[in-house]
Amino acid sequence: MVTGEPLPGWHAAFFHSAHMTFALYDIDAGAAALHEHNHEQEEVWNVVEGALEVTVDGVTRAVAAGCAVVVAPWTRHSVTPTGPARAVVADYPLRPHLPGMGHAHEE
Repeated sequence: MVTGEPLPGWHAAFFHSAHMTFALYDIDAGAAALHEHNHEQEEVWNVVEGALEVTVDGVTRAVAAGCAVVVAPWTRHSVTPTGPARAVVADYPLRPHLPGMGHAHEE
């Protein structure tokens, strides 16, 4: 498991299965927004506590606890915290370079 703060206010724990990458984010009130980007992996954002604004392909929606958003591969997306939140994010296939961490695949 790799832990760190990939963005100001985003406390992360990353781990990998054979084919997927998982992240648990504990996000502080006032945390930085995750810039618009895309990548080859399909990504699922599951909000566990609080709420986030997730923009996918130019469409922004509020995502509250108990809801999830699926981002297709190579689709532009960004995330803006609206207060303290917790989210579990899954990427498929495996994401060897952890976002904002500067680490390659680690077990």
